[in-house]
Amino acid sequence: MNSARLSAATIQMLCLISAIILHEIAHGLVALWCGDDTARKAGRLTLNPVPHIDLFGSIIVPAMGALSGIAVIGWAKPVPINPSRMKNPRRDSLIVGLAGPASNIALMAISAVVARIWFQSLATPVWSFDQLPLGIRVITTFAVINLFLAIFNLLPIPPLDGSALIERALPAAWLSTWWRIRPYGMLILFLVVFMTNIFGQIVAPFEESLFRFILG
Repeated sequence: MNSARLSAATIQMLCLISAIILHEIAHGLVALWCGDDTARKAGRLTLNPVPHIDLFGSIIVPAMGALSGIAVIGWAKPVPINPSRMKNPRRDSLIVGLAGPASNIALMAISAVVARIWFQSLATPVWSFDQLPLGIRVITTFAVINLFLAIFNLLPIPPLDGSALIERALPAAWLSTWWRIRPYGMLILFLVVFMTNIFGQIVAPFEESLFRFILG
């Protein structure tokens, strides 16, 4: 692996770890706002990466993506949530579930605006991404990673956040079938991400639009 690819992979990994930690903290903060302090008591409302890191989801899967050149995605240890402590468990647990992807969308938007303003302020033309100042590359990568995470976590596959929408939308008669499928969610997720190009096809138009916004 050449130095440019290693540098890009390192930036992607650091951006991903930061994004997934903020994603999980968002879950915990919204749960606390809804009356559930489980995440706070578990020490998960912290920027310290150690309590959040999942070896497989935060290190191995992202490294495979970064080194192979496919979409860099991952996850952290789920923040502990106790819906029974919430003011309105059914409604609030859905809000808590969507807080993570919402945080990624917000981080993407903020990063994209900052990167666009910085890029437009450059005094000399830049013809390739690798020629951009390091700061713009990092912020743009952070925006892209958050885009990937938002879409990834909204996939209706357990245990991703998007499955919470499915569970609340399914008719009661279908729930028994859903619960039988749920334990195989990780296998389905792995096949979708690494054995097919479905996720890439979903993300591609959004990624292209993001790059056009920043570098257009």
